[in-house]
Amino acid sequence: MNPFVENLTGLNALTDQVIAMDLLNSAKSEVRNYAFAVTEAGTPEIKEILIRHLEDSINLHEQVSSYMIEQGWYHPWNKNEQINLNLQNIETALNLPLL
Repeated sequence: MNPFVENLTGLNALTDQVIAMDLLNSAKSEVRNYAFAVTEAGTPEIKEILIRHLEDSINLHEQVSSYMIEQGWYHPWNKNEQINLNLQNIETALNLPLL
C-alpha cells in the first residue's frame, strides 16, 4: 500500500501486523511440511538436511510469534483477547475508504 495512504488512514501499523501474520502462517506451514517430509525421507542424509530445515522453521516461528506477542498483535494463550483483536481488525478493514 502507498505510504501516504497508510498514514492517512492509520493503516501503517495494521499493514505490519498483516505482513507479520502472513510470515507466521508461512512458518507454521513450513514446520508442518518439513515434519512430514522428515518421516518420508529416503536416506539418512536427506533426513538430516530436512531436520535442519525443520529446526530453522521452528526457530523462525518462535521469532515471529515472539515479535507479534511483544507488539500486541498475537495472543496465542488468550483466545478472548485474540478474538477481540481479530474483531477490531475486521472492523478496521470494513471501515476503509474506497480508493
